[in-house]
Amino acid sequence: MLQRTKADHGAAHLEEKPAESRWHESQPHIVVVGGGVAGLIMATRLGDLLGRRGLARVTLIDRSWIHVWKPMLHTFAAGTSNIYQQQVSYVAHARAHHFEYIPGHLDAIDRTTRRVRLAAVRAGDDVAVPARELGYDVLVLAFGSRANDFGTRGVLEHCHFIDSQDQADAFNARLRAQVARSLATGDDIDIAIVGGGATGVELAAELSRMGELATGYGEADIRQRLRLTLIESAPRILGAFPEKVSNLVEAQLRDIGVDVRTGVKVVAADRGAYLLEGGQRVPATLKVWAAGIRASRSFDKSGLKLNNAGQIIVGSNLQAEDEQNIFAVGDCASLTTAGAERPLSPTAQVANQQALHLIRHLPAWLQKGTPIPAFRFHDFGALVALSEYNAFGTLGRFGFFKGGFIKGRFAQMSHAMLYRRHQLALHGPFRAGLLWLAERINALVQPTIRVS
Repeated sequence: MLQRTKADHGAAHLEEKPAESRWHESQPHIVVVGGGVAGLIMATRLGDLLGRRGLARVTLIDRSWIHVWKPMLHTFAAGTSNIYQQQVSYVAHARAHHFEYIPGHLDAIDRTTRRVRLAAVRAGDDVAVPARELGYDVLVLAFGSRANDFGTRGVLEHCHFIDSQDQADAFNARLRAQVARSLATGDDIDIAIVGGGATGVELAAELSRMGELATGYGEADIRQRLRLTLIESAPRILGAFPEKVSNLVEAQLRDIGVDVRTGVKVVAADRGAYLLEGGQRVPATLKVWAAGIRASRSFDKSGLKLNNAGQIIVGSNLQAEDEQNIFAVGDCASLTTAGAERPLSPTAQVANQQALHLIRHLPAWLQKGTPIPAFRFHDFGALVALSEYNAFGTLGRFGFFKGGFIKGRFAQMSHAMLYRRHQLALHGPFRAGLLWLAERINALVQPTIRVS
């Protein structure tokens, strides 16, 4: 049972739990799976609120050893941001915020015994950490999502994905090799991106900016040799944005030399190109797939209710349907709010708000059995940044803002503030301020792109 404090001294029912307590141990064990935007904020805040006072044991599970803010992955892939400066070590962060970090990949969930099975962690051909099991009292699934290849032939074999730090690093290594080859041979660098959502659009712009910056490190004009193609099957890019934003972004991309193709479907990928419906080929030595979303397949045999994209269907209080001890937040969850026709979009804004909702109400649910209220999403607008070229977006309808369109420097600053708010949520104002200062100093002395 939970240790009682003055605040809950009157909750006598906590002292009267039967022998078959709903907690495995004297302290409830909260297991958060996935250290992305939502997962790391939850582990951090719950560690500070409950772990520090011994009111709960908080554990974070993630296959990586470091956290990076997913909306910045395209900048790491293009080499225009310093990934080593932006990453957060789970080990160090866990120690500072009173939770434990366990490296691992969720392999299965046993809802009857309330245990999760973790697959072995491998380092090359060796098993660094063997497969193991872990009990939970409360399980929060915050896996995020990945691009969906929809079973398209050749995509898994020949395309890069930009869904994790490792994938962004792998693409950047290939990109730098192609740039070096171009400098040596004079060949063009053909890059084609499938998916006209925010990731594909922002990656295309960032790669164009990389080409401009790279020119300063060699004799050749890399930007003139860089041929960028963005492919989208829908009638327009950025389908989740107002049409005005889509049109302006497309015009900006074309202005910086990106070949934008909408209303075309990719049916296959091979070593040197994408094959379009109708037989046309789009040559590309580097191919990126950034279309669709798909949640982790770790849920497929869990017995949890899933939608067609593999997302966990949750109720208004973010509990998985027909489950009492399992919650899901962020991209891996599918929530249709009251009165809405479709589920909430898988964005960092939604994930962050859902995490904060559980942080606010989970302690009372654990200690007193207070029901978790329905989650309410507040739309603060949406932004898309085209590197240093421009930014566009919309404001939410809240406070003094009544919606509306923004662009230019104000939109760029608003987009940058999203990451600063994330740092503030993780580190607090003092440390977040120091991190910002360190970034500004490094920007003065370090190369503007990754060159090695």
